[in-house]
Amino acid sequence: MTPEMVDQDAARLRHRLAQQISDEGNVRSPQWRDAVENVPRHEFVPEFFTRVEAEAGPTLWDPVDPQRSGVRRWLELAYTDSSHVTQLDGHIAPSDVASAVNGTPTSSSTLPSLVVQMWEDLDVRDGDRVLEVGTGTGYSTALGCYRLGDENITSIEVDPTVAAKARQALDRVGYHPHLVAGDGLNGVPGGAPYDRIIATCGLRNVPPAWIAQAHPGTVILVTLSGWLGGTGLAKLTVTGAGAAEGRFLPGYVSFMPARAHASQPAIIPVLANGVPSRSTAFGPDVISSYGPAQMVAQLAVPSAQYLQLFADDGTPEHLVVQDDDSYAVFTGGPGDWSVRQGGPEQLWDKVERALARWHTSGEPGLETFRITVTPDHQVIDVADWTGVLPT
Repeated sequence: MTPEMVDQDAARLRHRLAQQISDEGNVRSPQWRDAVENVPRHEFVPEFFTRVEAEAGPTLWDPVDPQRSGVRRWLELAYTDSSHVTQLDGHIAPSDVASAVNGTPTSSSTLPSLVVQMWEDLDVRDGDRVLEVGTGTGYSTALGCYRLGDENITSIEVDPTVAAKARQALDRVGYHPHLVAGDGLNGVPGGAPYDRIIATCGLRNVPPAWIAQAHPGTVILVTLSGWLGGTGLAKLTVTGAGAAEGRFLPGYVSFMPARAHASQPAIIPVLANGVPSRSTAFGPDVISSYGPAQMVAQLAVPSAQYLQLFADDGTPEHLVVQDDDSYAVFTGGPGDWSVRQGGPEQLWDKVERALARWHTSGEPGLETFRITVTPDHQVIDVADWTGVLPT
């Protein structure tokens, strides 16, 4: 295909994508619809990985680029409403491999419908100064530049290699925001105060630096997540010095964790012999399924991790562990779970108490949880129970 043909095909595919996410209700304003129609996503994903579907074995990722996959297939994939992994294990790019490889995704281009939905939820106004945490490929940054102007967008990316590629892509399409390579948890003081702050990574708490670089009325949009899988897109408004409050928005939103907030490899404690097991109304299925119960469990034991291992005969083994050697081990199945605990803390006792209060309160949805940030603590109120975010 000639460059002119690529441009024509890309324009057609952008229109199709904009129509799709508009029909689905993710675009609610003409300004953001125009952004999707005009920002060329393919320039930000010149190469990426697609997941190889397999019934068993490790997850494999297949490299995609115009040369190996063909220009048409690459363009079609670039303009699907899908997330595309662009880096594995913190350093592996698609161009580094000859065929499908195993690895853990560490950078991606988020599905456009979610990107635009978040920009819509941020409620930007003309002239607003925005801090974006997690530049990634730069596609979301470009949408912000189209809507608000380069001079109003500051974006920070923790990975210098990823940041450099984003800068090149933004330069190619004519956008020149203030880009910084660094730890987004510290914000970017030079661009403060910000009217809006948006994060495209998962965090265990709201960084105090963000609030310090805001002003009363600043809106912060961040995915609060943790080590048991609980996650929710939180919308907060800064209310004063070091303070903010808000709620979770409806719907499931999950991002890769900020590298400083990612869990460390879990250490499986020595399981004591002779510890009796008991029945429990809440088993590990509570924390393996997205929903408010998962978030409540996570708030009860915010430093714990969930592991699913497999015995030699293929039988799954479920553990919740903490780095102080506290643990809960489960046997049985849905409706018939038993738990055995050990270590300094009775982890599952805490989870059961929190879930029982949530259940007694009518099992309120995630969007009813109230988030409060002060200089001293960060808490989430669930009906008459309060969970503390780790800081």
